[in-house]
Amino acid sequence: MTGAVIVPVVDEGLGNSAYLVDLGDGRALAVDVPRDLRAVRAAAMRHGLTAAFAADTHLHADFLSGALQLVAEDGAQILASAAGGRAFGHRGLADGDEVDLGGLTLRAWATPGHTAEHLVYLLLDSARVLGVFTGGSLLVGAAARTDLSGPDQTEPLARSQYASLGRLLTLPDATPVYPTHGAGSFCSAPPGAERTTTVGRERATNPLLAAGDEDAFVKALLAGLGTFPGYFLRLPEENRRGPAVLASSLTLAPLTTGQVRALHDQGGQVIDVRPVPAYTAGHIRGSLAIPLRDAFATWLGWLVPDPAVPLVIVADPGQDLGEVIWQALKIGYENLAGTLADGMPAWESAGQPTATTPLLTPRQVDPATVIDVRQVSEYAGGHLPGARNIELGALTSQAAQVGAGQVVTMCGHGERAATAASLLERAGHTAVAVLPGGPPEWADATGLALESTA
Repeated sequence: MTGAVIVPVVDEGLGNSAYLVDLGDGRALAVDVPRDLRAVRAAAMRHGLTAAFAADTHLHADFLSGALQLVAEDGAQILASAAGGRAFGHRGLADGDEVDLGGLTLRAWATPGHTAEHLVYLLLDSARVLGVFTGGSLLVGAAARTDLSGPDQTEPLARSQYASLGRLLTLPDATPVYPTHGAGSFCSAPPGAERTTTVGRERATNPLLAAGDEDAFVKALLAGLGTFPGYFLRLPEENRRGPAVLASSLTLAPLTTGQVRALHDQGGQVIDVRPVPAYTAGHIRGSLAIPLRDAFATWLGWLVPDPAVPLVIVADPGQDLGEVIWQALKIGYENLAGTLADGMPAWESAGQPTATTPLLTPRQVDPATVIDVRQVSEYAGGHLPGARNIELGALTSQAAQVGAGQVVTMCGHGERAATAASLLERAGHTAVAVLPGGPPEWADATGLALESTA
């Protein structure tokens, strides 16, 4: 072969990319595919491909691997690090091991850093490198975080990451780089549209690679680490054991108002996935608002720490319940009790208690009452003067520190603000409102300047 077609499959919500490599005869190599294989399947169908190999670069923290699903459905062979201790059938690879893909060759390089057992995969046509799948080592403009294995391993893995990146820089500048983590990933990647790159481009522009030495690199990498969802500490072990293979057809059971009430009273969690205006106009008391969008899985995993808790979904007619199911399943939330049949109209008709949350316009808001729930880096880039920053992921633990007076939640668009309002209402706050839109919209509407701490 003289080359290969490499098809990226992007999960915008988690900020990740999986890849399909066309091996030339209808077979494919699948790299770092998630348990939710819908987009991968669509891409494979477009290109007439079936997965013959499923390679994982590391024990993923942000999603459950779809490799075992490809074994069950396509008969794929799993390729993964021998050092990962996976408890299911796979071909374990060590540094320098090669796999004959049938015309092309896959060579594993041990690249510890993001995780201790991390591998990158070089795709070879004879001696020519067609590309390298870098997982969580070399990213576009960054390198992945090293603090997911515990605080005692954070710095040692950062030093390993430095050495691993140095090894990758021995590849020719023209070598295409296919990372798994990209913009939007909490495994660390800067914002930006590009999800693939080259060795030469990263050598020239990646700020971490401009660090003068190992110590400077470690300092820069660790200084850039933000917060991450707690489920990131749980999923590597679930991926080591191997997620259960799922049925191809999955549905949510319809639940009566009485069943929803009983589940809620018994400790179940009601998740309201409706758009912000629908939620604020009327919702079940104590429900958690997570509007359905690409990032739904991230916030479900961040704000519902126990995946064993039964989940009851409240949705609007026409919303895609399949999307809810798959986003939950890809991060290991399988106890989906069902969905409120006929939605909020049924709840209200049954005389069940509801709550409302005011939506405010920019001119109605006193900035001193605002809690901005964006990430620290977002807040630093521009916020309402006097607004307080509490990241959404930290709000549950800090809700008691929020004063009893008027509170207005805001974020960049409104979805996280609605989630924040629901968290505060569950914590007993009764004077909570939501400001939809972000700081730029507030500044445009009021003619006032934003503050920046960047």
